[in-house]
Amino acid sequence: MPVNIARPSTALAAHKVTTGEIADDIRTHHPDHPRLGAILRVLGNCGVETRYFTQPLNSPTVSGTASIAERAPRAFADSLDMAERAARSALRSHGLEPGDITGLITTHATSWAVPNLDIHLVDRLGLRPTVRRTALTTGACAGGATALVRAVEQALLHPGSRVLVVAAEVLSAAYNHTDTKIEHMIYKALFGDSAAATVVSDEPLGPGLTLDGPEGLFEYVLPGSLDFYAGRIDSSGLHFDSTKAALGGARHVIPALVDWLGDRPVAVPVIHPGSRPIIMDTATALGLTEDDARHSLDTLSEEGNLGGVSVLRVLERTHGRPPADGEQALIVAYGPGFSVCALHATWTD
Repeated sequence: MPVNIARPSTALAAHKVTTGEIADDIRTHHPDHPRLGAILRVLGNCGVETRYFTQPLNSPTVSGTASIAERAPRAFADSLDMAERAARSALRSHGLEPGDITGLITTHATSWAVPNLDIHLVDRLGLRPTVRRTALTTGACAGGATALVRAVEQALLHPGSRVLVVAAEVLSAAYNHTDTKIEHMIYKALFGDSAAATVVSDEPLGPGLTLDGPEGLFEYVLPGSLDFYAGRIDSSGLHFDSTKAALGGARHVIPALVDWLGDRPVAVPVIHPGSRPIIMDTATALGLTEDDARHSLDTLSEEGNLGGVSVLRVLERTHGRPPADGEQALIVAYGPGFSVCALHATWTD
């Protein structure tokens, strides 16, 4: 039974922040940092020109001294608002009512909340009380692709399903001046806030991606990679750490991805824009060019690394310049410690 992924809708945060503004903020807070010059050079070359934060850069919960008790509720409230906007936009654009939705998969990793995004959205959107729910709360950058995998599985298991997928991340919650390592400074410039939503069903809702079965789904965890990328919480807030072992990013798991693909072609890459090297390492391994990966590169440049939202945003951009009917696509995202999640599908016009 074919399963279809509809065009996503993205909600960007309200406050546009340039890399120059972030560089100035780092200069102000760390004027005596021994590697300040190197940090500023890396920021200028990180591939991100602008990104959007839910709160102004100079707010207490971003660049200020707010505690975790202030940062976490603010981040969750902001993510929920964006998630609702994205979900309502997706339903409206595909002519659906909340009561039409049979399943809900959410991904959200940037603040602690119980109940989580799924329960809040059932209430806010007016979804049916019996909606099948899965809340992914630690998927981070791989969350959007993982949510799509879970939604496809649900649609395959329950014919007639319409599964709403919603990703929301306030990555500015990890913008914290108590973090002074160079990798933390890079993350200040790399991350952006947003939400996105789409619908997965066995009934096409317009042009989009079609999977014929579970053989188009792939998940892999790199052995021994628990500390490659990891979250940490203390009294000052949420922190995102990485180790030297994480250098090389996607190259650690690309061999497993390529082995799974076998001789299946890929003409349409929907690559998580974790960084320019991650995008281009993946594209090169697939035999593709920088132009092929333009939607991922443009997302990185204009909006930053959007965490679990990223692949949905790149897929939305792909709809803006749609491929030819029948071309083969690959959605692929990488997450902590080091993991990869992918979907191989056909573009159906």
